[in-house]
Amino acid sequence: MTSNGKAPNTLMIRKLESIFPLSDEEKQTLADLPIHVTRLKPDRDIVRIGDRPFQSCLLLEGFTCVYKITAEGKRQIVAFHVPGDIPDLQSLHLKVMDNSVATVSPCTLGFIPHEALHDICNRFPRITAAFWRETLVDGSIFREWMTGIGRREAYNRMAHLLCELLLRLKAVGLVEDETFDLPLTQNELADAIGASAVHVNRVLQELRGDGLIRSKGTQVQILDWERLREAGDFDPLYLHLRQDGNA
Repeated sequence: MTSNGKAPNTLMIRKLESIFPLSDEEKQTLADLPIHVTRLKPDRDIVRIGDRPFQSCLLLEGFTCVYKITAEGKRQIVAFHVPGDIPDLQSLHLKVMDNSVATVSPCTLGFIPHEALHDICNRFPRITAAFWRETLVDGSIFREWMTGIGRREAYNRMAHLLCELLLRLKAVGLVEDETFDLPLTQNELADAIGASAVHVNRVLQELRGDGLIRSKGTQVQILDWERLREAGDFDPLYLHLRQDGNA
């Protein structure tokens, strides 16, 4: 069990069900996957560029990021992952990592051997399809981030990111009263939206001043969803979440 009392594979099943319908047999098969649970402190690499993993990492608690470093040592975060995500699922078929994955908060992680994942994919084609859809959604999120970095102002990019995280966390049951945990530093947010930490601080103050959000410690509450959506030019289509039971 994780510290929230849930079986390790529960969040993975909930996440996959948010984008793909699963049968009871398929859910039980996923629940039975062997998993080694470990905990890491913030700012620890889980896998590095050039690694050849033999297992994939299921995020159970906390936040991780996918990042790359330029020759000048500048970091660009290209994705955040939330509980239920498998940040390095592509390593099941791409044998050499072309990016690094690191913790950005204290994290509980579950490592699943590739051998076990290949086995259930061979036995359950629809689970293969669910994992495929998961990686396709990751690609869709990446395209949306690229659009934001290239064409939106920092204020709009931050509003968009908060909208995205709210819906992704809702999908796995981690939002209450429009409030969620955001254990990210301003430097990490800056590396994600392509701005300076000083600018991120200013943008967050503006969002609070405009009555769109409230924050205390790591907790963020969305006060006006419609106005935040408008500020972020946010259309949730790219998340491909199931609506009314349909994929």
